[in-house]
Amino acid sequence: MEESLRLGRIAGVRVGINWSVLAIFALIWLSLSGGRFPLEHPGRSTSAYAAAGGFASVVFFVSLLAHEVAHAVVARRNGIEVEGITLWLFGGVARLSGEAADPGAELRIAGVGPLVSLVLSALFLVVFWLLGGTEAGLMASSFGWLGAINLALAVFNLVPAAPLDGGRILRAFLWRRRHDRLSATITASRAGKGFGALLIGLGLVEFAFGQGLGGMWFVLIGWFLINAANSEEQYARMRGALAGVRVGDVMTVDPTVTPAHLSVQSFLDDYVFGHRHSTFPLVEEGRPVGLISLQRVKQVPAQARATTSVRSVACPMDDVPTASPDQPLAEVLPAMRGSPDGRLLVVVDDTVRGIVSPTDVSRVLELADLSDLRDNRHV
Repeated sequence: MEESLRLGRIAGVRVGINWSVLAIFALIWLSLSGGRFPLEHPGRSTSAYAAAGGFASVVFFVSLLAHEVAHAVVARRNGIEVEGITLWLFGGVARLSGEAADPGAELRIAGVGPLVSLVLSALFLVVFWLLGGTEAGLMASSFGWLGAINLALAVFNLVPAAPLDGGRILRAFLWRRRHDRLSATITASRAGKGFGALLIGLGLVEFAFGQGLGGMWFVLIGWFLINAANSEEQYARMRGALAGVRVGDVMTVDPTVTPAHLSVQSFLDDYVFGHRHSTFPLVEEGRPVGLISLQRVKQVPAQARATTSVRSVACPMDDVPTASPDQPLAEVLPAMRGSPDGRLLVVVDDTVRGIVSPTDVSRVLELADLSDLRDNRHV
């Protein structure tokens, strides 16, 4: 899920939000200030309901952020880089650039999120109790709702179905038991697809009995879980097919590089029209400083090409994943998937030695499929 607005960094991790988070924020605010709170505490002013609903909504999203930051911090402690955290319609996601090295690390990374939600739930409920419960006022009710919603979030995330945290916990358990990460991932992913189908069924039943909004929400969540679980299974199978393949085996060696000082027009005249490539590493004094693609160049108006530098429109080096030729290809795939341009630069001693594109990865997978067919034919 791509971020629409970058908020900054927390614990060294980039944090952003997708525009869809605004929709759920508004929905929660309106449901609390226009429904729940007026029913629990009639006779208050509209501004009081709005303030309480706004407070609870903001703290809820801070709770979601704490859940994801916990995942990110523990992932880093277990040697996995974190590309960032994005809050969106269905909660939040911490984008990791790799996978756990063993079942123990997988369990720690997955389990800490629900644990944080449970701790926050307990804290909010304690404050709710100290303030006097539902009879005390709007502020107490806000903390009561926050306690309940964080408890629900923890319980839902512990369902043993990928891509939920419970699905990752299930994968860690099966991985340790079977000594086979691929098999464990497939089982957890299938559990996720089954749970998603169950939610869709429940949503359709609710919709049939007049609970339109609630039923539709179940359908949307179920649809998301099925698609995410299916993606995880496909990705796991792809990693299995790439076992033993290294970056140097698939990279385009010594790709054509482009000086960073060129204008977009000079880049088109001297490089694009004379080469078959669609993406070029950008260098300055021999060192890579970014990646320029035809897709980015197309965004520059024709009349501005002569005065616009390629560096100003290129993907900055901070967003371009790099690797050495000896690294396993499967290990760097998450970084490629998270890269804006989907490419990876192979860098040795600050010099570009190669580039890997999605087409290169696809070709390896196709060859693996052909090898399987050949092996099966000779069985």
